[in-house]
Amino acid sequence: MSQPVLELHDFCVSYGTVEAVHRVELVVQEGEIVTVIGPNGAGKTTLLCAAMGLLPSSGKLRLAGEPIGRITVEAMVARGVALVPEKRELFGEMSVQDNLLLGGFSRWRKGLRDQHERMQEVFAIFPRLQERCAQMASTLSGGERQMLAIGRALMARPRLLLLDEPSLGLAPLIVREVLQVVASLRKLGVSVLLVEQNARAALQLADRAYVLEMGAVALSGEAQALLRDGRIIDTYLGIGAKRDAMASPAA
Repeated sequence: MSQPVLELHDFCVSYGTVEAVHRVELVVQEGEIVTVIGPNGAGKTTLLCAAMGLLPSSGKLRLAGEPIGRITVEAMVARGVALVPEKRELFGEMSVQDNLLLGGFSRWRKGLRDQHERMQEVFAIFPRLQERCAQMASTLSGGERQMLAIGRALMARPRLLLLDEPSLGLAPLIVREVLQVVASLRKLGVSVLLVEQNARAALQLADRAYVLEMGAVALSGEAQALLRDGRIIDTYLGIGAKRDAMASPAA
């Protein structure tokens, strides 16, 4: 059996004396989509940023079985990890094409000259980006910006994609389209750690899930099982979901 793509053991993140993430144990297997859900302020984004090296942390992080002693953005990128942040962080006054080329800069720096091929792969996933290729990123719609942010991350050909709140601020139809693309990344050999406020959408998409409350893992398991868990239904999915779960033969 292959090593997990990502392992966090006893993983903690603090802001000064305040511990925002407490002793998290988390695993992402190869080809998996794993989601972290929880209320606002639970530490979901903090966990993701610390795992990428954007925030200091304590505990252990392993990539494909290799311990990462000092977690930095450079170390994570070099080992095939990419982050799509909540605010997308695009270069608004640059074109779609130039934003994508910047996403492939780490491969260029290694002497790999496959940016054109990588861009064609991204355009195959997001045809709309090809249509907007010469357009400034600042003129894109919210859904198109999210597509560009994911496409830019894919230009580095990551083995693990950290994805923070991809549905934030998007219309339901666009959310569905973006999450369908995330689901399709399995076929490209990309594992995904997804932080998402929309618990229902995240659990429907993911293989496994962790519920974060007050910085600690309160619950974890198969995503489909958690969709039917009364605690999740009552806290995150609402009355309609409770009614549906009771009517389901699996409930």
